[in-house]
Amino acid sequence: MELMLDTANLKRIAEAVEYYPISGLTTNPSIFKAEGHIDFFAHAREIRRIIGKDRTFHIQVISTDCQGILKEAETIKRKVDENVYIKTPVSREGLKAIGIMSREGFNVTATAIYTTIQAELAMLAGADYLALYYNRMLNLDIDADKVFSQTADAIAASGKDCKIVGASFKNVMQLTNAIADGAQALTVPPELLDTAFANPSIDLAVANFRKDWSTVYGDKTLCDL
Repeated sequence: MELMLDTANLKRIAEAVEYYPISGLTTNPSIFKAEGHIDFFAHAREIRRIIGKDRTFHIQVISTDCQGILKEAETIKRKVDENVYIKTPVSREGLKAIGIMSREGFNVTATAIYTTIQAELAMLAGADYLALYYNRMLNLDIDADKVFSQTADAIAASGKDCKIVGASFKNVMQLTNAIADGAQALTVPPELLDTAFANPSIDLAVANFRKDWSTVYGDKTLCDL
């Protein structure tokens, strides 16, 4: 299971990699827009510095035609590093580009996936990750759990080295559903990760444990004994 961050905010990234078991980071044009008018590649290189070389880094292309996508992929590799995953929407042109990039040795993350057939085509084209949009499917009255589980079955049947990365989540229940449906990775905004601990029962349990300890040992910690 892989847990990725879905953000380009440097402060949140630095904080999240300190506290959470993060294995990668995903971005898209909307995420970068939230950071204002920045030097795109300088910002991307700083993200890479923060997360390190051992975590996956996924950067999305802007072009919508195959040749434009391929040129942008080369630019990303040149201006960031060779290990970046090229996030490519699974349109007809995008699918063509995914196939070419896969054959040429690029790391590829297929994105903007709403249907099982999109996922299967991207898998067959050679994508390394398939980014399935959970909440956006629900908003379109698409059975997200079914698409996730069908895609997981297709990957298992094919024997391909390809992973589902669940994306577009609004609550923790959607995260757990995606995992149950067969997602091997999740990409999550830091704010949503933080809600996992926004439970008063957790604070109450910790406070009770501390109270029980103090009735016997006072203000001493284990280190003081």
